[in-house]
Order: sequence, then C-alpha cells, then structure tokens
Amino acid sequence: MSRRIYLYADETGNLDYKGSPNPKGGGASTYFGFGTATFDTARHGDDLIEGLHLRASRSKEGISLARGFHAVDDSAKTRNEMFSLIKSQAPRFDTTFLYKANAYPYVKADGPLRLYKMAWFLHLKKIALQVSRPDDELYVVVAEFGTKQIRKAASEAVAEVCDQISRNITLCVWTAQSSWGLQVADYGLWAVQRHLEGKKCTWFEPCIKPTLSTLLTPWGRPENH
Repeated sequence: MSRRIYLYADETGNLDYKGSPNPKGGGASTYFGFGTATFDTARHGDDLIEGLHLRASRSKEGISLARGFHAVDDSAKTRNEMFSLIKSQAPRFDTTFLYKANAYPYVKADGPLRLYKMAWFLHLKKIALQVSRPDDELYVVVAEFGTKQIRKAASEAVAEVCDQISRNITLCVWTAQSSWGLQVADYGLWAVQRHLEGKKCTWFEPCIKPTLSTLLTPWGRPENH
C-alpha cells in the first residue's frame, strides 16, 4: 500500500567562501547544508493543527509570531514549547553539512548556486530513498532561498535534483512562515548545527537526537571539531 510522505527541507549558512563568519551577518559561514524533517504518518494533519495552536497561543500571551517560528530569533520560552512539541511529534531528522573550506575547486569556479545544488543533491539522493518506497507519494517541501534575484535559479536547481531521484516526488517551494513542517526543519537543523559546532543546546539530546537519523559531513569538518 502506497503512503503519503512529507519531507520538509531548510538550509543553513550562506554561499560565500571569503570572510570570517559573523553571527550578525556577513562573512562566509563555516558550513552550507540542508536539514529535513520527514513526517510519515496518517495523522500529519494533527501535527499541523498542533503547530497552529502553539503559534496562536503565543499571540494570546502577547508574543507575535507573524513570520512563524524561527529558532535563531525565538525566545528561550518559545524554544522550550516548540522543542517540546517537536519531541512529541517525533519527525525523522536528517542533516547534511558541507565544510566550505574543503569545497572542490570546480564547485567554487561554477559560482555560488553550484554549492547550493551540490548540498541539496548530496542530501536528497540518500534521504529520499531511505524515507520512501517507489510507489509512495513523496511531497518535498523546500524553503524559499535567497534574494529575489536568485530565488528562481535556486528553485530550478532544487527541481533539477528532484528529477534525478527515482521516486514519485511532488516538489513544493514555499516560504518558511507558511509551513509548520519547514519551521520544524529549521528548529531541528539549528539544534544539530549547534551540536556539530560544539555550542550549547540543551534541547538537542532530549528532543532532536532520538529521531536524528543522519548527520552527514561529506567534505569533512574543521580539525578542532
């Protein structure tokens, strides 16, 4: 019997190679990568309603989440509630981080979107085959990326990779604030990256690690990691 599976994908980092990383923006991030949250359940509609209720409850308490949940910006209280619900829903998490210092010369030479496409390909080619069977319906929901100038090219790169995967894929490119699943993917990716980089994240062990299936670093890691 075929299943309907939802795989939500968010990215981390920027496409720059030069300049030191700056938490406030600018400079080259250490990694560029993707994280996915996969919901393989007949009750995924309930997951969405629970996310809606949590978002609305924050407004009831005077905290506006007009653009939804975003781990890097949310308060500790909001993170606590969000991670608690993620733990309850227990989607499968998968992550792929490309250490940009080890990028192949041809990837750099082909321009920034080659890095984006490469990261997406290395991630999806493995994960899509692991989370679905050939007769399943696999909905791949990817967060919009970049400025208006490169958004179309990024979407085309995502679509081209999906076409190479031997699965029944329906691609959706949505804004993060429009999708509960994308916000879950953002939270999972944020927690895994903090763990990867040796930064404190009290939510990783209890809420994300139990359903984290892969943490891939195909281009290696800095020597001090």
